[in-house]
Amino acid sequence: MSTLAHTMMTAARSVENGLADSGELDRYPFAEAPVADRMAAPVWDGADTDLGRVGRRTTSSRGRGLHGQLVQQLGQMIVSGDLGADRPLVPEEIGQRFEVSRTVVRESLRVLEAKGLVSARPNVGTRVRPVSDWNLLDPDIIEWRAFGPQRDDQRRELSELRWTIEPLAARLAAGHGRADAQQRLSDMVGIMGHALTQGDAITFARADVEYHSLLIQLAGNRMLEHLSGIVSAALQVSGGPVTGCDRPTDASLAHHARIVDALATGDAPAAESAMRQLLTVQPEVERVVPAPREH
Repeated sequence: MSTLAHTMMTAARSVENGLADSGELDRYPFAEAPVADRMAAPVWDGADTDLGRVGRRTTSSRGRGLHGQLVQQLGQMIVSGDLGADRPLVPEEIGQRFEVSRTVVRESLRVLEAKGLVSARPNVGTRVRPVSDWNLLDPDIIEWRAFGPQRDDQRRELSELRWTIEPLAARLAAGHGRADAQQRLSDMVGIMGHALTQGDAITFARADVEYHSLLIQLAGNRMLEHLSGIVSAALQVSGGPVTGCDRPTDASLAHHARIVDALATGDAPAAESAMRQLLTVQPEVERVVPAPREH
């Protein structure tokens, strides 16, 4: 297990800059954009002083290279409202602003279109779509909302969703006696315990993400399994509601271990109860469970 812990610690501390060499940049000739389109183009100035060139924050494999970084930048600007609904996105303007090639812009817009953030139509061009069209369960969009103006709503919604999904997953997982998966969960608890004693919050968080994703997969429900990415994204969003998973503590570790014990004995009610305790907000915080919203 020490080898596994060492591997995760090493991965947790790895740094990827994701920047391409300058030779990959293929700047647009600005004159290619029609005058009408240029006048209707997004107002980039003031959105963020760091947006002059791609390369601010990256996230996992989604942020590698110019393509991934441009997706991040444009996605963040759309979700934050800097690029409002029905705003035209002129590829030539984007290429000029971010100093990237036609291919990078084209592929980035395709990714954003798949997420429901933009639409591209003949004779209309590419435009930002309204929030109602966004794929709000997409891990990237979850992250962008969590770091934008909608951060409070996003974190509350994630907390409520986890409260619904994970206790059920723990109950269902208790009925699937897969020794290999349970051993993997136990390994994750061991890694979290080691990280806790070392004060290594990064490794603790990495093991926690794998623990919860694996538990949902162990439930044997494909629709729940499809939602495992949401839970992973929720755990990776910093500054969210303070639950037993948000801070490495002895109590959090004990709840994770109790869930594994309940799975080993096939005790579904105990597994569900332990998960609810794990997701409960810490005592010093006023709200213990997701509270009903006022209308």
